[in-house]
Amino acid sequence: MATDTTTIYIYRGDASGGEERPYLVEISPGMVILDAIHYIQANDAPDLAVRWNCKAAHCGSCSAEINGHPRLLCKTRLDDYLATDTPVHVRPMKTFPIIRDLVTDVSWNYRMAKRIPPFHPAHPAPFTLDQRDVARIQEFRRCIECFLCQDICHVIRDHDAKDAYMGPRFMAKLAELEMHPMDTENRIPFVRNDAGLGWCNVTHCCSEVCPEGIEITGNAIIPLKERLADQFWDPVRRIFRRSSLTDVGQHEPKDS
Repeated sequence: MATDTTTIYIYRGDASGGEERPYLVEISPGMVILDAIHYIQANDAPDLAVRWNCKAAHCGSCSAEINGHPRLLCKTRLDDYLATDTPVHVRPMKTFPIIRDLVTDVSWNYRMAKRIPPFHPAHPAPFTLDQRDVARIQEFRRCIECFLCQDICHVIRDHDAKDAYMGPRFMAKLAELEMHPMDTENRIPFVRNDAGLGWCNVTHCCSEVCPEGIEITGNAIIPLKERLADQFWDPVRRIFRRSSLTDVGQHEPKDS
């Protein structure tokens, strides 16, 4: 019996270089790109390196780029490309250093996470929260840390400004903490100076690639920008801040 097949192009290589190689894959109903990768490993390239775990779009492990667009391999259906007769090219995330084949080194993200000022509650738990506050911060906790938003961010991807901007994943984390009604820490100076929020020009690309549908731009980045503007550039607050700094012999930092 004849079996439908298609060719998928997979990047093979490491930090020293590599190239795309074609692999013939037998098509089965409901196949996702990760299924195709597993078929290739079983039949042609057992040494093909790919990171995955749950195959249910919950662990965030199988992040890669399909035809140049950041996606989860386990959530991207092969049918979407076959229907338009589009060749499938699978490559590792561009933003992070390649370890081998489709596996990248995302450890930079974990170093950034350690820099964020932790949650400082007004009093020990348990807390009584308004449901609106719960819903607002719960959205950001859906993050599976696939780092697709970090990969698509033009500041990190095209300008390699990892030393200047922590990226959208950590803007969401900072927003989660800043919007918690029981938190007492003021992270807005950190958002401005250490996290580098000013680098973001609000393109919404991070929200578009999020597999959890988190509105990173609208619900995290823009509110943080508004809080930053209120704290540093509101004319009334600025007068009081300058007065308080003068009283203790300090100077206000220059605006960036």
